[in-house]
Amino acid sequence: MRIAIDAMGGDHAPESNVEGALLAAREWNDIDIILVGDETRILPLLKDKPPNIHIHHTTEVILADDEPVKAVRRKKDASMVVAGRLVKEREADAMISSGNTGALMATGLLIIGRIEGVERPALAPMLPSSDGRGVLALDLGANMDAEPQHLVQYAIMGRVYRELVHGMSNPRIALLNVGTEEMKGNELTKAVFPLLQQAPIHFIGNVEARDVLEGNCDVLICDAFVGNILLKAFEGASSTIFSAIKKEFTRNFLTKIAAAIVAPGLRKFKNKMDYREHGGALLLGVNGVCIKSHGSSDATAIKSSVRQARDALRVGSLVGAISAEINRR
Repeated sequence: MRIAIDAMGGDHAPESNVEGALLAAREWNDIDIILVGDETRILPLLKDKPPNIHIHHTTEVILADDEPVKAVRRKKDASMVVAGRLVKEREADAMISSGNTGALMATGLLIIGRIEGVERPALAPMLPSSDGRGVLALDLGANMDAEPQHLVQYAIMGRVYRELVHGMSNPRIALLNVGTEEMKGNELTKAVFPLLQQAPIHFIGNVEARDVLEGNCDVLICDAFVGNILLKAFEGASSTIFSAIKKEFTRNFLTKIAAAIVAPGLRKFKNKMDYREHGGALLLGVNGVCIKSHGSSDATAIKSSVRQARDALRVGSLVGAISAEINRR
């Protein structure tokens, strides 16, 4: 399994990408990691380089404020574009990037290409849930103006992913809405509800955002505008809550003693809710395994994304299974 990492993408590149690659390469000897980027910046960070890490030198970088499509078309030697080309040409089986989200979408569409029959790919991260199973949510950032048929395709792709990669039988699929009643919502959710009822999935109806982390579904469907707001709200709430807890437990001597007592439980809960432990967001619908890591990913998050790519590759042809299901309809 060959996994290309855009070493120059993200807020902490290339350090966090290289460190995460080292952690992953040392843990899993059945993968080869290709660090795509400026060799002069990567090499000094590779101390005691494992034999399953390689460098593919590039000279350009797509920046956070670059216009996505223009950057992908003009910066032919950008690390993200080259990583996508490696997947396209089957020199890599998967790619990971913490860089510009729009540029990664453009790389997926223009370089890797869509799966035949898929109208629009979707970003699909795993959200934590209280039952430990997690919730695959899509689309959380790829297409801001989705149509009903796009959401139906998201549901089918989500079902296939959870069945193959996570071994789930008949995963529960729900539509994110402002209420659980069938006729609630805007024009999009009202239009797609009957289509999801007829689709080859286990559709359980509408769910509200407040219930998502309780694990009342296995796949959550929404358009990217709503989904991205949901994701950012979760991330912001999580950060605020843990900051407040830390402040309270370090207030005085007695609270510090209390903190020492409950620390193991709090640490376990924090890890369960930490995005770094869940990997990145898969770009489902492109003709290869493509993962968008958080822009501020550290080494732990990069390692988790590598694990996620490895899990997707170990099941065989995820792309083939999605293509078969989409084109069966």
